[in-house]
Amino acid sequence: FLDGIPMLVISGGIHTENGKTYQLHEMDQHALLAPITKKTFKFLSHEEIVPGIFEAYRIAYAGEPGPVFVEVPVNLQLFPGEVAELPVFEAVTDVAEIDPQAIQTAAEALYKADNPGLFVGWGAVDASKETIKIAEFLNAPVATTLQGLSAFPAKHPLHTGMSFGHAAVPAAENAFKQCDCMLAVATRFSEIATASYGVNPPENLVHVDINPKVFNANYPASVTIEGDSSAVLKALYKALQAMGEPKSNNAGLAATIKIDKQAYLEEWYKHDSKGRVNPARFFTELHKQLDDDAIVVADDGNHTFLTAELMPIHAARGFISPTDFNCMGYCAPAVTAARLVNPDKQVVGIIGDGAFLMTCMETLTASANGIGGIYFVFSDGELSQISQAQEIPYNRKTCTVLPKMKIKGIAEATGCEFISIADDAVLEVSIRQAIAYAAGNKPVIVDVKIDYSKRTRFTKGIVKSNLGRFSSSNKARFIGRALLRKVTG
Repeated sequence: FLDGIPMLVISGGIHTENGKTYQLHEMDQHALLAPITKKTFKFLSHEEIVPGIFEAYRIAYAGEPGPVFVEVPVNLQLFPGEVAELPVFEAVTDVAEIDPQAIQTAAEALYKADNPGLFVGWGAVDASKETIKIAEFLNAPVATTLQGLSAFPAKHPLHTGMSFGHAAVPAAENAFKQCDCMLAVATRFSEIATASYGVNPPENLVHVDINPKVFNANYPASVTIEGDSSAVLKALYKALQAMGEPKSNNAGLAATIKIDKQAYLEEWYKHDSKGRVNPARFFTELHKQLDDDAIVVADDGNHTFLTAELMPIHAARGFISPTDFNCMGYCAPAVTAARLVNPDKQVVGIIGDGAFLMTCMETLTASANGIGGIYFVFSDGELSQISQAQEIPYNRKTCTVLPKMKIKGIAEATGCEFISIADDAVLEVSIRQAIAYAAGNKPVIVDVKIDYSKRTRFTKGIVKSNLGRFSSSNKARFIGRALLRKVTG
C-alpha cells in the first residue's frame, strides 16, 4: 500500500447463507485490511464476481497504484449460480490531465534558479530517462529517497546519493547546500526520506506526484503538479528546452561530487574494523562482481543504510526495500520472489541477523524450487540500528542483543549452500563463489561477520534531527544524562 504496488488479493470467506455465527476463521477481514488497501470487496452473489473483479483490477491500477482486497465466500465457491451475462473488461483510462500553466511556472522557476536540484523517489523509477535529461539540461545535482535509490543511476556524474540534508552522504549534502529551487518527483517527504524531517527544502519547491494528497503535507510547495512522473517530466523538459540554454553556475559540480564520493569511501576504508568485515570493502567488492542490472534487496536495519550509502545502484528497479514501513524479515522471501520473476538477473539480499531470524525458513522455498538467490546475512548478534540509537543517549543496550545462533545450521536445514566471510581477506573469493552457486540455481546463505562500529551518516543525522526539535531545557537534560552515563557507565 505505502509502496504503491498494484495487487489484486483474492481470498475466501466464511459461509454467508447458513445463518450461523462463531464460524471457524470468522472475523471482519475488511475492517482489518481497510487501512492498507485502496478498497475491499465482498461478493454476496455469483453475478457480482466477474464485474467486481474487473472493478477491483481497475482500482488497483488507477491513479496511485495499490492493493485491492476481494472476499469470495465459501458458499459461492462450492455451489454453481446463474448469471445473466458476462461483462467485457475495460482497461483504466482515467489518466490525470497535466496542468500546462503549472508546467510553465515550474519550468520558469527551475530555469531562473542559480542552483537547482532534483529529489526523486520510487514513483519516478520508470522515468529515469526524463530525469536525466532535465538534470543534464540544468546541470543540477540529483538525490534520491531510500526507496527511490534505483530511480537515478549511481554512475551518472550528477548523482549524489540518498537524501540531501545533514544526514546525507557528503556528496549530497554539499551539492544541495545552496539549492534555491528543488524539483521533487514522486516523494512524500516521509520520515525516512527526510531523516526524521531534518531536511530543509528551498521555498521554491516544485512538487510532482500522482497522488495530490502528498502536496504540502510535510513541506510547503510553491508549485504542485499532479500526474504520472514520466508524462510530467516529458512536458517539463519540453518547456525548459523552449527557453534556450540556461546559465550554469555549477561548472565544477560533477567533479566535486566525484571527489566527495571518493573521500567518503576512503573514510570508510581507513576505519579500523578490528578483524571483522569492513562495510565499504564488502560493498566495493560486491559492486565490482555484480552486473549493472543486478537486483539488490535490503531488509530493515543498520545494513539498509550501509547499502544506501556504500552500494551504487545503476539500473531502474535495481533496489527494493520495505522502506516506508520498515518491515523486518522482508528480505528473505523478497530475494526468492525477485529471482523467481527475474531468472536471468543476479539477485542478492542484504539482511541483518535479527531480520533473518524472522523469515529464514523461506529459503527452503528457494532450495526446493532451484531458485538461485544470494542471502548476505550481516551478523553481529544485535539489532544494531536500534542498539546504536540506544547507546548514544543511554550508553547501554536494552532488548537488542540476540541469542547466539549457527547460520550454517540454517543453511544445512533448508538445503542452501553456505559461505562464511569472517574478514576482508576472503571477500573476493567468497563473493565470487556465492555468485557461482546462484548462477547454478542454488540458493546460498552467506554469513558476513560485519563491523558495525562506524555509524552511517543517516544514523548520526537522525539523532541530530530529533535533538534539534527538543526544547533547550529538554536538550540540556538529554545531553547531560547521556554524558553522565558515558562517565559512570
